[in-house]
Amino acid sequence: MARAIWSGALSFGLVAMPVQLFTATESHTIRFNQIQRGTSDRVRNKRVNERTGEEVPVDEIVKGFDMGDEYVVVEPGELDEIAPGRSKGLEITGFVDAEKVKPIFFDKAYYVAPKGKEYAKVYSLLREALARSNKAGIATVVMRNREYLVAVKPEGDVLALHTLHWADEVRDPRREIGNLPEGTQVADKELQTAVQLVEALSTEWDPEEYHDIYQERVMRLVEAKRAGETIEKSEPPPRSTNVIDLMDVLQASVDKAKGKREAGAEEDQVARKPTQLEEAAEKSRAGRAAKKAAKKPSKASDLEGLSKTELYHRASEAGIPGRSSMSREDLIKALTGKAGRRRATAS
Repeated sequence: MARAIWSGALSFGLVAMPVQLFTATESHTIRFNQIQRGTSDRVRNKRVNERTGEEVPVDEIVKGFDMGDEYVVVEPGELDEIAPGRSKGLEITGFVDAEKVKPIFFDKAYYVAPKGKEYAKVYSLLREALARSNKAGIATVVMRNREYLVAVKPEGDVLALHTLHWADEVRDPRREIGNLPEGTQVADKELQTAVQLVEALSTEWDPEEYHDIYQERVMRLVEAKRAGETIEKSEPPPRSTNVIDLMDVLQASVDKAKGKREAGAEEDQVARKPTQLEEAAEKSRAGRAAKKAAKKPSKASDLEGLSKTELYHRASEAGIPGRSSMSREDLIKALTGKAGRRRATAS
């Protein structure tokens, strides 16, 4: 079971219940060590005085705010004294239409869980009320010495808390981007054809159909270089469309998309080469099937002769979380199920 990163009381009106927050997402991260070319020597970062070139001990480092003509020095203890204390309250001060909170404001996501079974009714009541009214609860909370603006929303059968950017943290695109189109006229025929293309390429949203192809290619590159082999390079990005040929390109795109749909409906009679997107989708389906097959723990003796990259591939197929940061020994423990049994015993 994951470890809660925050616990406190969630309240709305006069209703309150103790809750815990759990991290809802994880990012794919492949970590490389820095080494000197031609050697296996690690390269370490040092804190160096830029004037003397000498290394500075950690206990001699303080924070300085650049005022332009001088630095104002702030000691770490002074920051701790003025930081807001660890908040134990998550008070929803208002409810807003969920669709009114623009995606650009969203930052990180956490799952909200009741701290005891006796609060399941209050928890379900809030979740169902938000889902039926299509509202999001807005609140502020302090975590890790920082105050956050948050939105509480239903996600399926759980409540999710999304940290939001403050209004002054969202940059104005007109000020940041100098070449945004303004007052551009779009021909009706071009617009209609573009809408047809969007409709022709429309599909059902299924996040399981998409996976991190780049991460897999990086691991294949590492394994290929280890074996002295080469890996096929990715296709170059598409060339920009000539504005003069825009209508022709739009119409050709619509015809191609419609042709794919018709070919899909008649694939029993017409053999065709799968597209890159279809190949990726098929790999994703195969990966899900492999995950199901890989749920049974492997024997340690079967894994000892495998490289770390091969172990990583097996961990990917098994859907083991946090695999990109695991050592070779950790991967073997996770694949054999020892890590899971150890956690269960500790619990």
